[in-house]
Amino acid sequence: MNVGVSVPLPAYSVDVAAMARVAESLGFESLWCAEHPIMPVATTSRFPGSADGIIPESYSHFVDPFVALARASGATTQIKLGTGITLVPERNPLLLAKEISTLDFFSGGRFLFGIGTGWHREETTIMGGDFDHRWTQTREAILVMKELWTKPDAEFHGKYYDFPPVRSYPKPAQKPHPPVILGGHARNVLERVVEWGDGWLPNRATPAEVEASRKKLDTLAKQAGRDPRRITISVFGQPADRDLVRRFHDAGATRVIVRPDTTTSEAQMRNGLERIAEAVLR
Repeated sequence: MNVGVSVPLPAYSVDVAAMARVAESLGFESLWCAEHPIMPVATTSRFPGSADGIIPESYSHFVDPFVALARASGATTQIKLGTGITLVPERNPLLLAKEISTLDFFSGGRFLFGIGTGWHREETTIMGGDFDHRWTQTREAILVMKELWTKPDAEFHGKYYDFPPVRSYPKPAQKPHPPVILGGHARNVLERVVEWGDGWLPNRATPAEVEASRKKLDTLAKQAGRDPRRITISVFGQPADRDLVRRFHDAGATRVIVRPDTTTSEAQMRNGLERIAEAVLR
């Protein structure tokens, strides 16, 4: 079973490089890091992870995922390195393409590009994104990055991004590019995965939902002339429950990503990961 682990919040309480070394030594398949570059103080946006919609104070305590994963890359040799998720509308795709290709190049092709469009209107707007059309903007940004990753001279002429022929190096180690894994439960997310993605990254999903979505993805992929086996499902943010992890895999998930408890020391982090490994990997 492919089991990954995510970096808990506050994301800087333990060095991500140390966490990556321990996770790799214990046999975890992947390490995932999330992002929120800012969190506005005044907001009307409701937090989707709680019934009352109140945003936890911890949502001010993210690190930059690409800096963190670069540290993890330098401390490891095999574990895959994923963003869970990158908020694409809040980033310039030309700069983001460079960050990703550099990380993938130096890590030897270990990067997994988990993406999303965000739920926080004020954050997205402050960072320059079009919240009401954020999936349209994100699709265009991904198309921009694919051009930059795969062509010696790339140009793009769209609604959000428009530039003449440019060169961007290094190219990613993975060919044609790192997998683009779409997060969330938007109404058309599975259609988007098949149209311009490589996988689905659901959070707060059940094995039954994953099984139904796997069947739908397979059908859509065949209709689009794609190999269903090349479209992944990575279930995010699950507890360290061996039976649950197995049920997700049996339902068609490619990997399950477990969320550990917050720790404040390297020793606590190691002990926590050892307990998770014993629960789900042994």
